[in-house]
Amino acid sequence: MGDETTKLMGDYEILGILGAGGMGRVFKVRNVITDRVEAMKVLLPDLEGQEEVAARFLREIKLLAALNHPNIASLHTALTINNQLVMIMEYVEGTTLASRLTSGPIPVSDALNYIDQALSALSYAHQQRVIHRDIKPANMMLTPEGVIKLMDFGIARTDQEPAKLTAPGTTLGSINYMSPEQVKGAAIDERSDLYSVGISLYEMVTGEKPFHGDSNFSIMAAHIQQTPTPPVQLQPHLPPGLNEIILTSIAKSADERFQSAEAFRNAINSVSTSLQDAKTVVVSPSAVTASGAVPAAYMKPAQTAPRTATATAAAPAQTSPKPVPLPPITPPGHPSSGHRGLYMALGALIVVAVLVAAGIYLPGRKKGSVQAENAGAQPSVTQPASVTPPVQQAIPSAPETTTPPVQETPAAEPPAVATRGPKKLVASGTSGESKAAAAAAAAAAAEKERQAQLARELDEVEKQIDQLYSRVAAVNSSLDRLAQQQASAGYGLRGDMAGHQSSMKINMSKAQNAIEHNDVERAKRYASATEADLEVLEKFLGR
Repeated sequence: MGDETTKLMGDYEILGILGAGGMGRVFKVRNVITDRVEAMKVLLPDLEGQEEVAARFLREIKLLAALNHPNIASLHTALTINNQLVMIMEYVEGTTLASRLTSGPIPVSDALNYIDQALSALSYAHQQRVIHRDIKPANMMLTPEGVIKLMDFGIARTDQEPAKLTAPGTTLGSINYMSPEQVKGAAIDERSDLYSVGISLYEMVTGEKPFHGDSNFSIMAAHIQQTPTPPVQLQPHLPPGLNEIILTSIAKSADERFQSAEAFRNAINSVSTSLQDAKTVVVSPSAVTASGAVPAAYMKPAQTAPRTATATAAAPAQTSPKPVPLPPITPPGHPSSGHRGLYMALGALIVVAVLVAAGIYLPGRKKGSVQAENAGAQPSVTQPASVTPPVQQAIPSAPETTTPPVQETPAAEPPAVATRGPKKLVASGTSGESKAAAAAAAAAAAEKERQAQLARELDEVEKQIDQLYSRVAAVNSSLDRLAQQQASAGYGLRGDMAGHQSSMKINMSKAQNAIEHNDVERAKRYASATEADLEVLEKFLGR
């Protein structure tokens, strides 16, 4: 094929060269009858006479003819032109992910979308018992519409076919993406493809390949022996869950990887869901009040909106539900007002009790003394009724208020004798009782202040626990959802994270219990422990 850019091959006009592989070359062509632009793949000229290469090329044709999936470049037909076997394939306009990576790492959300599509194609191919064996970014074509097309099944085979490939000039895969079992020349299965997908995903989100070397041998040895640098160390913003997924997918042993493309895909989708949830507020439907307001305890601290008048009015009557299955934890919001009311009531009762013990009848005696003085000072004048109300207002007992004002005249004895004796007696009694009343009042004031201080401390701890509660609810919800998704994907939540989640629940429950028993110190201690667990879990979730 001399001048390919202008030559006709049968009914196909060659428009340009799209690429070349180990066995053949791919051209962009136009069918002169249908006027449809397609891709034509032909064997390289110096390999045309080799039977094994021709057999492999024919096998690729048959494999593609059996595959029909939106994420796999489809085969239109195969034919012989001038005694040369060619395949006519779907022309995919776009760029490979390898070309896309030349400008740097791909955003996480986009990378997850692309890998999800590639895994969908592989899941279908594996169900047809087809193993690709050459998965890499260069074989993933990205269309302008964002669709991934898996390309180049040139060395693909079914699991019924022998693994031996000895044809000169061909490869068993690409060195940077080969699984350890491919490197060793051992038997392979679908999990080898998943390893290559994991290597590709590693490169897509970090911009770097996990293994480097100064020769093909050193890179192949690294696949077998070297522990890769965790992706999150290269890109700290990566979700911890994605970091774990990538490391699982590129485990040295096939038994430690995802066991199917669908399991890998479910894990990828769990991270995508978490990224979406991180941009929204997770609220249980039952947490919405009748007025439509959402309690502030269920809002993430950074996203809590100002409370409206409607929400404020509805909150006291609403029992805050728990959006996740926590241990018995009293919902925040109500205990503080109940404690303050209780302490104020107890303080008032103590004050009344002290006053009663100190001399509840003291005001009655004061009334008599005042009336005696007034009688002595004005012997010829009856005490006016207007003086009575101030005296009665100082008397708390009901019988005294119904007694008419005492009216006395100095007819029997001189005013001096009538007033001085009682005056000294009253003054002496009033002095002792005043001291007792003052002491009682001081004790009551001290007790009241102590209770007020306790109420303030409890209030502060309750506010802290209220804030922790909303974070606990959000984190626990995300972890439970992630655990369910990972269980369906064939693996579980990391043991240390599961331990922190359990510890967080227990500490939160104990903090609430301490608040109920007015134990400030225990409440503070368990609130701090809850905070420590939360920080670890929120970092794990990428918050």
